[in-house]
Amino acid sequence: MKRLIITLCTALMAAVSFAAGAGIKFDEIVHNFGTFDESKGKVTCEFKFTNTGSAPLVLQEVKASCGCTTPEWTKTPVAPGKTGVVKATYNATGRPGAFNKTITVKSNAGETKLTIKGEVSNGKKAPVGEDL
Repeated sequence: MKRLIITLCTALMAAVSFAAGAGIKFDEIVHNFGTFDESKGKVTCEFKFTNTGSAPLVLQEVKASCGCTTPEWTKTPVAPGKTGVVKATYNATGRPGAFNKTITVKSNAGETKLTIKGEVSNGKKAPVGEDL
């Protein structure tokens, strides 16, 4: 009986200490740029997040799925209840067509995948009766 009580107390303390960490909640995890012309070059969006936990939130790594997307992020610890941002810039130059890119955010609150998508048009119009 004594072992059971000690085991239960240990498990309860571990659960409480685990729950007392940082938490992350993004306002949105998918951003759709819609259709835009390639001549626009780079397009940027911001993913705003809030630390929903009780400890400072630290973004340890933010990584894009390819070199055409560049992430920037809040580098300082985010206090509980405060907000930060992950920016994603997509370089559309020379990339006409649909795109769907992933930004992986690793923090002391776990891992979150963000997505940017859209369609790049090349701005060329076919002469009447011809295809491009």
